[in-house]
Amino acid sequence: MIGNEKVVTCIYKMYVTDEGKEVLIEEATKERPLVYCHGEGMMLPKFEENMAGLKKGDAFDFVIACADAYGDYDERGVLKLDKKMFFNGDGEFDTEHVFVGNIIPMRTVDGQIVNAQVTLIEDDSVTIDLNHPYAGEDLHFVGEVIDLRDADPKELEAIRNPHKCGGCHGNCNDCESDCGNHCGEDCKCDK
Repeated sequence: MIGNEKVVTCIYKMYVTDEGKEVLIEEATKERPLVYCHGEGMMLPKFEENMAGLKKGDAFDFVIACADAYGDYDERGVLKLDKKMFFNGDGEFDTEHVFVGNIIPMRTVDGQIVNAQVTLIEDDSVTIDLNHPYAGEDLHFVGEVIDLRDADPKELEAIRNPHKCGGCHGNCNDCESDCGNHCGEDCKCDK
């Protein structure tokens, strides 16, 4: 039964309503299922609430209201920024990463990393949207639990202390330390 410290593997289809019709916007398949550790904050709280108590083989069908998902769409999250903020180290506009539709990491004034979607590029500005792509949407999930097992202690440690990585696993730069390591080297960050 799904409860805390259980690794859940499930398949699902996620729908939103557009002009009165449900539209498929995300899918986890048997080839690429969703795998998460229940009770560790990896999923929306209402998602976990709806999954609690299910067993391997159980089907699910539930809606998470906008307020319990990613909230209402907020126009204040749309910002027009100076294009120079997106220049690369050579002093040129970074066309490799900054293009309409792409999601890019941005650092706030207090140092947080947030994802922003590029919505418009003009001669001297770039417009970004800080809203979650599903902001303003009720999310309808239909799926099945295809596997369920206890999380092992190493998995729980990695989830609960992500910066005590013991190796970069391709994400060394994510630790935001000054260790200067690159992928392939052991990350020594101890955050």
